[in-house]
Amino acid sequence: MSGEKRVLVACGTSIATATVVAEKVKDIAREAGIPVRVAQCKAAEIRGRIDTFTPHVIVATTPVPKDLGIPVFNGVPFLSGVGMDKLEAQILEVLKTA
Repeated sequence: MSGEKRVLVACGTSIATATVVAEKVKDIAREAGIPVRVAQCKAAEIRGRIDTFTPHVIVATTPVPKDLGIPVFNGVPFLSGVGMDKLEAQILEVLKTA
């Protein structure tokens, strides 16, 4: 594993839910010893942010296009708590192999 991993968090407005999810992603990466940089955006801005930020993973709390060429995870479990452990494990697996 080399270098910093980039995670893009997308939601409808890029304010409240994206902030919560971004903090959770930072926490799980830190606990796993993975250096991570997290950026937030609105779902409508996602293609442009991919071009400038080049994320390894996208975590979205709202529907985003399926053809982005980057692993996309549904971030709702970080908000609801339901299925959060499984989601954390899936994200960490991708970050470890990215």
